[in-house]
Amino acid sequence: MRFDVFTLFPEVFLPYLNSSILQRASAGGLLDVALHNIRDWTTDRHHTTDDAPFGGGGGMVMKPEPVFTAVEDVLGAPPACPLILLTPQGRVFTQEVAFELAALPRVALLCGHYEGIDERVREHLVTDEISIGDYVLTGGELPALILIDAVTRLIPGVLGDPTGAVDDSHASGLLEYPHYTRPAEFRGWRVPDVLLSGNHAEIDKWRRQQALLRTRLRRPDLLARADLTRADEKYLSSLPDSETPSQDTSEP
Repeated sequence: MRFDVFTLFPEVFLPYLNSSILQRASAGGLLDVALHNIRDWTTDRHHTTDDAPFGGGGGMVMKPEPVFTAVEDVLGAPPACPLILLTPQGRVFTQEVAFELAALPRVALLCGHYEGIDERVREHLVTDEISIGDYVLTGGELPALILIDAVTRLIPGVLGDPTGAVDDSHASGLLEYPHYTRPAEFRGWRVPDVLLSGNHAEIDKWRRQQALLRTRLRRPDLLARADLTRADEKYLSSLPDSETPSQDTSEP
C-alpha cells in the first residue's frame, strides 16, 4: 500500500517510519510512504506557505497555491487517489475507518498546520476529512502517523501473527481481552489458571467473556453496536451491576 503525505514538516515522520513494524513493512515491500514537502512547490525566495487570514483574527492560514500545485503535480488533477485532510473537523477515525482505508491501494494525506488551511483546499481538492478525536494539535503530522500505523497493521503480511489485527480492541466491536506472559506468578499475582490449562476452547471462551466484561466496564456504548451472540448476551445478563474484571480466577 502506498501513502503520499503532503506536509510542511516531513522530518517528523522519519524516526517513526524507520522503526519497528512500519520499517519491516517497508523493507518487505508491503508499505510505501512518500513524503512531499509542500514548501518545494512555493515560488518565492522565502518559500512562503502561509499568510494572515482575511477578515482579521489570530494565527496564520496555509495558502492554497502551493498545496494545489504539490497535490496536482504528484497525484494529477483530479487526484488519482483519495486525498484526506487531517483536521479536528473531520469524521472520527475508528477501526472501521482503518479497515476501509486498508482496502485501498493508495491514499494521500494532507497535513494542515498553523491556524488552518484555506477553505478552497477543502472545497475543491480534498476528498475526505478525518479527525483522530475532539481535541486540537499543532498540525496534522501526528494524526497522519496514527492513521498510517493503524491502517498498515491491517495489511496482510505486516503482522507476524495473521490473526493479530482481528483480535485487537475495536476490531470485533469490543475492547480486547487481558494479556499475560511469563512468569506465571509475579509478586504474588498469578496468571489465570485457564490460560495455563492448554484447553484452547476454554481459553477462547475466557477471552471472549473478558472482552465482553472489559467493554461493559470501560466502553458500554460499544456493546450497542457489537455483533453479540446469544451466549454473549446470556453472559452479560448474568453479570451483577458491580462486576469488575477478575485478575485471578480461572472460571470464565
